[in-house]
Amino acid sequence: QVQLVESGGGLVLPGGSLRLSCAASRSIFGINGVGWFRQAPGKQRELVAGVTSGGGRIYPVDSVKGRFTISRDNAKPTVYLQMNNLKPEDTAVYYCVVPKNRVISSAWYDRMMNIREDDYWGQGTQVTVSS
Repeated sequence: QVQLVESGGGLVLPGGSLRLSCAASRSIFGINGVGWFRQAPGKQRELVAGVTSGGGRIYPVDSVKGRFTISRDNAKPTVYLQMNNLKPEDTAVYYCVVPKNRVISSAWYDRMMNIREDDYWGQGTQVTVSS
């Protein structure tokens, strides 16, 4: 069992920055990988960034590439999502998510595309970008 606690969300102006944090109750990121999903009302849930169990970083959404950076600190263990040049379209609840099972790096993306509610989810942190 893993507990995930997210923090760092808030209200920012367009062009601003936020750093989200996800602290895990035990070291798990190097085994199962970890990803950040976002959910906005009326929109499809998106996997915006992730780190595989092997440490590879993935940004499936083109709109965040070059603006968002995911990093992992297994020693704490904590994963971060640095979000720069934020846009109103980034407004959403952001969730840290870890698959319940061990996921090898080569299978991580496909596994995350099939993420389910019984996987490990943080409580979510609200990011609002508005002028």
